[in-house]
Amino acid sequence: MHTVADMHKRILTIVAGTMIGAALTLLAGRLSLVWSLFPNRDVDRATSYYASVLKLVHENYFDEKKADPEQLTRAALQGMVASLDPHSEFLNAADYDDLENEMDGDFGGIGVEIDIVKGKVIVIAPIAGTPGARAGIMHGDQIVSVDGQPFDQPTMDQVVGRLRGKLKTKVRVSLFRASTQKKIDVTLTREAITMDSVRSVRLLPGGIGYLQVTEFSDNTADEFDKALDKLLHDGATSLIIDLRDNPGGLLDAAVAVANPFFKKDELIVYTQGRQPDDREEYRAEGDGDPLTLPMAVLVNAGSASAAEIVTGALKDTNRAVIVGERSFGKGSVQSIFKLKNGEGLRLTTAHYYTPSGVPIHEHGVSPQVEVVLSADEDEKIRLQDERDDITDPKEFAERFGFAPIEDRQLQAAIDVLRGVQAFAANSGSDLSAK
Repeated sequence: MHTVADMHKRILTIVAGTMIGAALTLLAGRLSLVWSLFPNRDVDRATSYYASVLKLVHENYFDEKKADPEQLTRAALQGMVASLDPHSEFLNAADYDDLENEMDGDFGGIGVEIDIVKGKVIVIAPIAGTPGARAGIMHGDQIVSVDGQPFDQPTMDQVVGRLRGKLKTKVRVSLFRASTQKKIDVTLTREAITMDSVRSVRLLPGGIGYLQVTEFSDNTADEFDKALDKLLHDGATSLIIDLRDNPGGLLDAAVAVANPFFKKDELIVYTQGRQPDDREEYRAEGDGDPLTLPMAVLVNAGSASAAEIVTGALKDTNRAVIVGERSFGKGSVQSIFKLKNGEGLRLTTAHYYTPSGVPIHEHGVSPQVEVVLSADEDEKIRLQDERDDITDPKEFAERFGFAPIEDRQLQAAIDVLRGVQAFAANSGSDLSAK
């Protein structure tokens, strides 16, 4: 089975029944029974030194209860693993049980994808149609506290444990918005979040097909294929894939979405671990020629994990022009190890790379056509996309307090494709979908 990708398994959309960054692009956990120490002189010396310090503390510390060897060892393990990166954790029995429940999807949440950046809990992106998105939570917001409890050196499990809970229960979230230097308090009701991951499928003037992918879940590949077939049937000769504020999801779903545009057995993405042979490749499947048509992909700082895999693969192989802002840069893989006593370990074991070997983690994917939006534009366009059911500008303005604004990133993508079409017309090239 696959390893768990940091933005996938912990997509921290805090959505029910699916992903939960960092990350985590949600894969099924690979469980291995481990506990023994392997022969290694450095490890043996370090273990011996630790044992001598543990013995010293246990025998001499004033409070005998606090000097319990098992408690001290677990505290040491937690600190040791946490020092590696924000997504590696030693899990006690309760945390490991919670992790298994998360993988089974038996929880409710608020619908935001988060990451821990320099000790702060930062929102990567709210998920369209969820409590977090409806409450106006934005990319870049810092979650300061949950139900009045502030975060001090937070871990992913700690944050998720506070935000998730039983369905229909309320949770109070305090945010700090750097763009306005204001604190915001919102009270949300946890939901089992289910939604279409491919939406706003439509044909724009000039034969430009448009679709938005909000996350990569179990049904995304089927939804994407149906949307793509519809656009081609309606006469689309070029395509815009909107991955803005897409926090990621399942690796397999990302590979399946990219699949129609690649030749069979062509590399889409690979993971590389510590050892040279710790490489796992994900290649295109299916017979027949790949679909070739002019494409643009929209991304921003809220595009992460699986969204970056698709973007990176299409950019890397010159199959699409990337428009917008540099993506988030979430591309680490976590493996889950089952330890004794019901405990576990989540450990970063690999990173994702584009077909040509470009790293995604902490780099992101840079657009070829950069169009940076202000925080105000971001929020307004997000709301416009979310409420595309309101087509009357006057009604929209009355309900939300502002008139719809131009989506400059989308317009830039349209301009790029029109330029490609104009060039093809002048040169006599055939760029129709094939």
